[in-house]
Amino acid sequence: MKRIKTYHWLCILLLVAGLTFWGCAKKEAEPIKIGGIFDITGPTSAVGKDYAQACKDAERYINENGGINGRKIQLIANDYAYKIPEAVNLYKQYKDVDKVFVIQGWGTGDTNALKAQVAKDEIVYISASYDSALCDPSKTPYNFFVVTSYSDAIRLAMQFVKEQAAKKVVFTYPDHPYGKAPIPAGKEMAKELGLAVGPDEVVSLRAIDATSQLLHMKEFNPDWAWIGGTTPSASVTVKDAVKLGLTTKFISNIWGFDENLLQLLGDAGNERMYGMSPVAMYGADVPGMKSILEFNKKNSPDAVHTVRYIQGWTAMMVMWEGLKRADKAGQLNGPGLKAALETLKDFDTGDLAPPITYTPTDHRPAMSATIYKMSQGKLVPVKKVSIAREDRFLGW
Repeated sequence: MKRIKTYHWLCILLLVAGLTFWGCAKKEAEPIKIGGIFDITGPTSAVGKDYAQACKDAERYINENGGINGRKIQLIANDYAYKIPEAVNLYKQYKDVDKVFVIQGWGTGDTNALKAQVAKDEIVYISASYDSALCDPSKTPYNFFVVTSYSDAIRLAMQFVKEQAAKKVVFTYPDHPYGKAPIPAGKEMAKELGLAVGPDEVVSLRAIDATSQLLHMKEFNPDWAWIGGTTPSASVTVKDAVKLGLTTKFISNIWGFDENLLQLLGDAGNERMYGMSPVAMYGADVPGMKSILEFNKKNSPDAVHTVRYIQGWTAMMVMWEGLKRADKAGQLNGPGLKAALETLKDFDTGDLAPPITYTPTDHRPAMSATIYKMSQGKLVPVKKVSIAREDRFLGW
């Protein structure tokens, strides 16, 4: 009888141990959930769709290449159609239901609307908004992005046009946080360089005509104009400038200049349309492009991708590196990922983007970009430009 009781207890102990082991193994096998807030159908979807696709593809690539030290990730991607309230609702879902500690986000308005909350909740927020206001960790400790900020890019643009003998400039942009964010930095740099600044011209992201704005611009007759929209509105602006006989040249931020612009503008952009890009164009001959091209040849051979894809892919690669470092340190959570990202110094993206550095006091990832121009139906690199990492530029 005693032996039977002992046997029964042994079976129970083995069963409990087995269930405990199974539960632990199951927990360890659960993927790391990542929130995704993308614009697939809203006013920036022309540039947002390819970015979102890159993030989804990068999820698969990461999982097929070791994951987070053997553990998979799960990107929970949703379209918020560029609506701030919808972004806020998705954030609440990711935090309360999905229990994420990192989010791949999108726009300037929604990213800024959430910045105080992500800091409070200690959730790392890697956005496609490159608003320099997100770069000061003393104010936005949990916000990151992966390329040169809007403000530093516009400063670089002003330096470039000055080198091109410009005397007068104007700024065109949508009446939206994204469009307005870098304008003060651009105007300040223009004034420092001795450039005369004309009246601003507001061109909607969904503009189909900019005639009235360009007629007003023609009165000032600027040598160069900054474009702060996206490719559809950029093409409308430049086409209407040609129709009205303006001799102004245009230089656009990253979202207003890509491979699609070649078809949208045609000859209208030839030798007069320039753009700032802190990432390589899709298919460029750089080391980091090889894995992207191989992945897409296997999984989406007929897909047409642009520089937006490189932006999204790079954001995921930087996150991947941070997650691996956080996991290795035994701190796979929001504070741990933040600390891990802040150890990145000249992180090599294979020249998909400039080397990336974050510190606990400075979240500016890089200070350089490449200027391209449209010439004979191609996007031609003109010059690599950079600006000093001055404290006075941090956060604005």
